[in-house]
Amino acid sequence: MRTVSYRKGSEGLSLRTFLLDIYSTLYNTFGPQDWWPAESKFEIVVGAVLTQNTNWKNVERAIANLKREGVLSVEGILENKSRLPELIRSVGYYRVKTERLVNLMNKIREYNSLEEFLNLPMRKLREELLGIKGIGKETADSIILYAGNYPIFVVDAYTRRLFSRLGIIRGNETYDEIQKIVMDNTPNDEYLYNEFHALIVELGKRYCRKRPLHTGCPLNKFCEGVDNE
Repeated sequence: MRTVSYRKGSEGLSLRTFLLDIYSTLYNTFGPQDWWPAESKFEIVVGAVLTQNTNWKNVERAIANLKREGVLSVEGILENKSRLPELIRSVGYYRVKTERLVNLMNKIREYNSLEEFLNLPMRKLREELLGIKGIGKETADSIILYAGNYPIFVVDAYTRRLFSRLGIIRGNETYDEIQKIVMDNTPNDEYLYNEFHALIVELGKRYCRKRPLHTGCPLNKFCEGVDNE
């Protein structure tokens, strides 16, 4: 069994115990995050594309525009391709994201409904999503977890930063390698993966920034950086 022994406070812990200790500490500190912030599964799918390289406030503005114009649907997006860049301008890279949204809508339209698409077996759903031009692993897994309600762990920049600082990874691992570390060492549970990802994002915004803010951080007991300040 792999153990974690090179960060303070984790000496001799199995990786499973260490990961679950991190999760429970964050959960007890921040409480349930109840992600994804959306009114429907379709909003989750659209938001997962729009949130790439921007903050959620910008996504909310874009989705509000789509709702106001009555185009927040598969057909609405496909029939208003020329208008989309202006409607989603707030998220940045709006022409690229328009193309990605259109590609995704075309894939969904191959099925009878979004529900049918999301109800594909998880492996098949991931394969379909990753086959869409412009849809990467983080976006695909966000859709699978938050809209499809399948147990899959989403890896993002906050995850990589936190796990590097805690010694769980070296920092040069691939997306799949980091995901496997978590999923091999935690219960295969949709709620846990949902909350764990959201809690790591919350920690990253508050404390585990590019320049870390250690004062008040709930994971100080595990973080070697505290001793190096």
